[in-house]
Amino acid sequence: MSERGRRRERDERPMNIVDDEETPLEQVVAGVVMALTFLVGFGLLALGYPFFWVAFPVGFAGVLPAAIGLVRLYESRQTEEADEEQSETEDALATLRRRYANGELTEEEFEAKVERLLETETVADARNTVSAHRVRESETDVESEQN
Repeated sequence: MSERGRRRERDERPMNIVDDEETPLEQVVAGVVMALTFLVGFGLLALGYPFFWVAFPVGFAGVLPAAIGLVRLYESRQTEEADEEQSETEDALATLRRRYANGELTEEEFEAKVERLLETETVADARNTVSAHRVRESETDVESEQN
């Protein structure tokens, strides 16, 4: 199962079920927070501070859950954005298929529109495609003026 499929499955489960799966980003963030907690705690111990032990409950009971929560929030927003883009593309493809099936589009028009749709899945792709079309149009205009 793909990562997106696992995330979607995890997002569709009821909220009261505890999720034991950690994503790679969660694992990295947890490792960094734990390493910093140990570094600060034992660093304070080495420096002779009597309350060095406070770093451990603060790090493990405060900072670690907050960091994991922020990572999960970030990942859920990324997943939502990806799902929205995917659903927009699927809706557009469905519309093209319906128009082709109804005879509103010829086979060439359908193929051209599908190709253009798939070229412009992201905003950056759409901008690149539009700028490439503008360049081609300006080159065509220059050639027609020269003839």
